[in-house]
Amino acid sequence: MHNRKYIEAQAQIFKALGHPSRLLMVDALRHGEMCVCDLQRLVGDDMSTVSKHLSVLRHASIVSTEKRGTNIYYKLELGCLETFLSCTGSVVQKRILSQLEIIE
Repeated sequence: MHNRKYIEAQAQIFKALGHPSRLLMVDALRHGEMCVCDLQRLVGDDMSTVSKHLSVLRHASIVSTEKRGTNIYYKLELGCLETFLSCTGSVVQKRILSQLEIIE
């Protein structure tokens, strides 16, 4: 039973990363903390949608927040994502290059 709870908790992290906008924000946060307004510009969605995405990431303990004045700053808390995103990025790049070779 304990193992199932552990796997379910991991699945929550993967689910939180399963939306392109959230993945875009997490990828940007790999380079340092960002203000919610910068994340909103990056994603291009309205502030309400961005806030919902950030809430999902916070709930999964992927990001944390710090309020400074009127701004809220987000930073990546799940440090191992750097390796994971680099790995998956390499796989995607290889697939794209392979598909280009087939087309040529």
